[in-house]
Amino acid sequence: MREHLGFLRLSSVVVKVAAWIFLLMGILGLVSPLVIKNTNYPVAMVLLGSAIYVFFFFLFFLIAKIADLIGKIINEIKKE
Repeated sequence: MREHLGFLRLSSVVVKVAAWIFLLMGILGLVSPLVIKNTNYPVAMVLLGSAIYVFFFFLFFLIAKIADLIGKIINEIKKE
C-alpha cells in the first residue's frame, strides 16, 4: 500500500485543480450573461448551468478529500 501513496497524493491534487476549474467555469457562466447584455440566455438556464458546475466542484473536492483521508489512514496504519 505504501507504494500507492505518491499516486494518491498526485491524484488528489489533480482532482482539486479540476474542482477549482469547475467552480471558476460556473462563476464565469453566471457572470458572463450579466456582463454581455446582448445574449438571449434565459435566467433559469444560466442558474441551472452554474448550479451544475458548483455541484461538480463539491463532488470533485469531496473525492480529493477522501483520497487525502485514505493517504492519512495508510500512513497511520504503517506507523503502528
